[in-house]
Amino acid sequence: MLKLEPRPQPSKFWGYGSPILALVITVVIGVLLFMALGKDPVRGLQVFFWEPIKTPYALGELMVKATPLLLIALGLAVCFRSNVWNIGAEGQYLIGAVFAGGVALLADKSTGAWIVLPILLAGVLGGMLWASIVALLRDKFNASEILVSLMLVYVATMVLSYLVYGPWKDPAGYNFPQTKTFAAATQIPRLMAGSRVSIGLVIALVGVAALWIFLFRTRAGFAQQVGGLAPAAARYAGFSSRKALWVALLTSGGAAGLAGALEVAGPIGQLTPYVPAGYGFAAIIVAFVGRLHPVGMVFSAVLMSMFYIGGELAQSRLGLPKSLTGVFQGLLLFTLLASDTLIAYRIRFARSGGAK
Repeated sequence: MLKLEPRPQPSKFWGYGSPILALVITVVIGVLLFMALGKDPVRGLQVFFWEPIKTPYALGELMVKATPLLLIALGLAVCFRSNVWNIGAEGQYLIGAVFAGGVALLADKSTGAWIVLPILLAGVLGGMLWASIVALLRDKFNASEILVSLMLVYVATMVLSYLVYGPWKDPAGYNFPQTKTFAAATQIPRLMAGSRVSIGLVIALVGVAALWIFLFRTRAGFAQQVGGLAPAAARYAGFSSRKALWVALLTSGGAAGLAGALEVAGPIGQLTPYVPAGYGFAAIIVAFVGRLHPVGMVFSAVLMSMFYIGGELAQSRLGLPKSLTGVFQGLLLFTLLASDTLIAYRIRFARSGGAK
């Protein structure tokens, strides 16, 4: 029989090997799932892991999906390392998109490209404002940031719906719930012709470097992490837990809001009820698969974007439901949680009964 035996020290090997094992198990379960659905498993894996990278255009679309996931995950990593459980990044992403869309709607044909900067700043401000509600309620009333941030996602969705069905609805849009298409000047600059990859990718990669420096090379980053790992030690060292709370949530909210701004002023080009794409929730998986490390989250963001694109392709080419994307995301998360057991425990084979 199998037995879990506590390790004297956490395993460094499984600290890095656990996400790889989780991916392997996810792929194996995915093969069984394709077979159960009567589909060719080889073709299914090809759709998820080869089609998104086989051409330069496909790689560009992969980066388009990975950019918001990476940005949101970077902000969430600050929260989770600070022991602040922001589960509502999706709501901050939506409010950032709403604020950015509001600025974009002010532009017309005579507006210059300078409008892009206010659009992005509005997105950051919107995300920070929504996250500040969570911080305020946690700070002043000790309300659970998990519940508050999660419930605010639904409020944000209602705010978006109210605007696109009401005051911001395009009067020339044939009664569809959407704003008018944003002016050309509001378009986020693209990195190359023939691709939808924008400067958002550069911003995300700069964010990776900035977060690495903040976490591992600054006193403020050290204070954030100590406050999360050992609150008593942080207080003894003179680090403010209130400051850590506000820094974590405002950073996370700002990053999510920026991702929302880049989406609506980039690939989407207007506000619609379909702006919610689940990026805020998927980024939680990205953060943990990437081990809350800036570089690790780059790879996990690419992997998660493969699941998004693979789900869309599986729907059109294999006749499978698009919800398969969520199935793979969930499988990856749960197998990661299971694999993480190996960090603190080792598996031993023990005889059942018999001689003592």
